[in-house]
Amino acid sequence: MTKSNNKSREIQGGAVARRDFLTKAVFAGATVALSSVSSAASLQHASSPGAGDATSQAKGRRKLGTLEVSSIGFGVQNMSRKYETTVPYRPEMIKIVRAAYDHGVTFFDTAEAYGPFECERILGESITPFRDKVVITSKFGWNIDPETGQFRMGLNSRPEHIKQAVEGMLKRLRTDRIDLLYQHRVDPQVPIEDVAGAVKDLMSQGKVLHWGLSEMGPKTLRRANATLPVTAVQNEYSMLWRGPEEVVIPLCQELGIGFVCWSPLGVQFLTGAIDANTRFAAGDIRGEETRFAPDNLSKNLSLVKLVKEWANRKNAAPGQIALAWLIAQKPWIVPIPGTTEMAHMVQNAGASSIVFTPEEFKELNAAVADIHVQGQRLPDGVLAFSGVEAPPKS
Repeated sequence: MTKSNNKSREIQGGAVARRDFLTKAVFAGATVALSSVSSAASLQHASSPGAGDATSQAKGRRKLGTLEVSSIGFGVQNMSRKYETTVPYRPEMIKIVRAAYDHGVTFFDTAEAYGPFECERILGESITPFRDKVVITSKFGWNIDPETGQFRMGLNSRPEHIKQAVEGMLKRLRTDRIDLLYQHRVDPQVPIEDVAGAVKDLMSQGKVLHWGLSEMGPKTLRRANATLPVTAVQNEYSMLWRGPEEVVIPLCQELGIGFVCWSPLGVQFLTGAIDANTRFAAGDIRGEETRFAPDNLSKNLSLVKLVKEWANRKNAAPGQIALAWLIAQKPWIVPIPGTTEMAHMVQNAGASSIVFTPEEFKELNAAVADIHVQGQRLPDGVLAFSGVEAPPKS
């Protein structure tokens, strides 16, 4: 367990099972080589940060390309196992997902890798009463046995494996279609054109409605979109990690592609639940992230101080400020915080009601830009799976 003046260790920002799975993938798949148009018009009006955001936030809805979702989504990735390896009470997880819908959340994100399989089952059961009123996503790409869920070394985006994976997803999610299907990580052995071809076949059968990529290289995104228009990209993005601002977000704007933020609360950091005294137990991936090493952590806490100051100004929680900052960047950016606590879900969903005036947004953006986060967001072995370019089509 972590130690931080008896503060809650709940992972409000999500990405727990996601990161746990990535960590396992690094060690199990260390031998895997990592070599190397319709939606555009609807997004091009968002040419500057904060443009049109007050209206989007007030409505609580926004577009990923042509796909309408809630301004704040829900990441269903740590509902089968928390950081401390405890298993949440399943009926309570179902209750939280259903309550999220009651609080206006219509965008739910999971993946076959989370569990594996178990988080898809939880989501599928949870949304049965209102399936046709929500957007659900899942992801393929890791080499997971489609029958047993056993993780086999590395990545697998071979077309036949993608189709097998989707059949399993449909059963676990209790649905006849996946609204948005992502490639979880780029397979360095499979041309992205072949991946897009498999997804296109699934679309023709009505089993997939939209598709996207996660943590891909920019050239791969261009090629993917040219082959089969991409609806959304999913990358880590928060006040704590602003890397996508350099290339990926401008590229999404150019191509008319929506952007979904995983770990929008910086694995709990931006909620204020981590302080200078926090240390992480063995097995907690945050202990391997150098941004949380003691020397770096003490410096990076200036960011927490900033969100707390703004929380006081806006009569909000620190995490709500972090989420509102994200949705204020562009009207086609959607964060997907996750939690296993009802109170935190309600708090996260309420972030869509927080609106910054143009002056406030400029001030907050400048203050965030002045803080230079120290350390890496992930261990080197995990980072090796991000930004990968697919091989050329022969």
